[in-house]
Amino acid sequence: MNTTADPSAVGLLANDASRDLEALQAVISALQTCSPATRVRILESVATFFGIGSPAPRAPHRDEGNGAVSPGRQRPLFSEDTSMSPKEFMLEKNPRTDVERIACLAYYLTHYRDQPHFKTLDLSKLNTDAAQPKFSNAAQAANNAVKTGYLVPSTKGNRQLSASGEQFVLALPDRVAAKAAMDAGRRRRRPRRTMAASAVTRKRTAQSVPVS
Repeated sequence: MNTTADPSAVGLLANDASRDLEALQAVISALQTCSPATRVRILESVATFFGIGSPAPRAPHRDEGNGAVSPGRQRPLFSEDTSMSPKEFMLEKNPRTDVERIACLAYYLTHYRDQPHFKTLDLSKLNTDAAQPKFSNAAQAANNAVKTGYLVPSTKGNRQLSASGEQFVLALPDRVAAKAAMDAGRRRRRPRRTMAASAVTRKRTAQSVPVS
C-alpha cells in the first residue's frame, strides 16, 4: 500500500497542513498491517468516539420481487437497525462484565424500545429476552453501573443511561475505543468535583483564619 499522500488531498488542508498530513500518514501506517475488516471497525470506532457520522456500509440487497441482488442499497449500522433482536445486539456488543451487560441492556431499552427510564426489573427481563446468563445479583450490578458512571439516577426511582455509558456501548465491541470513551467522560466530570472541593476548602480556610 502506498503511504504517499495525494498532492490534491494535501492541498485541501487549509490549517496547519504539515501537522494534518503527518497525522494522516500515521493513521495510514498504523492500519497497513490490519485486515480490511479490522480497518473498517477501527475507523468506525474512532468516528464514534469523536462524534463524527459515518455512512452505513454497502451490502447487497436482495429484491424480494425477483430475487435479484441490488448492490446500490445500503444496510444500516447496528445502531440504526432497530429490527435487531436483544440477543443479536448483545452478541454484537459482547460485554464482559455484569456492569457492561447492564449498560448494553440499558442502551437497548433506550434506543430500541423507546424506554429511556427503567428499573432493575426491566433490565432483568430484557436480559432474559437476550438469552444472557442470569445475574447473580441484578440490583447490585445496576448499583455498580451507577457508581462507575454507566447509569445515572432518573425520576421516580428509575435510572437512565449516562452520556458516557452511551458512548461506551456505541464503541463496543472495540474495547480500546470503549474504554477511551468512558475515560473521556470521567475526565469531563472530574473538574466540577474538583472545583466544588476547592470551594469548600477555601471556605474552611477562611473560617479558620483568626480575626486580628
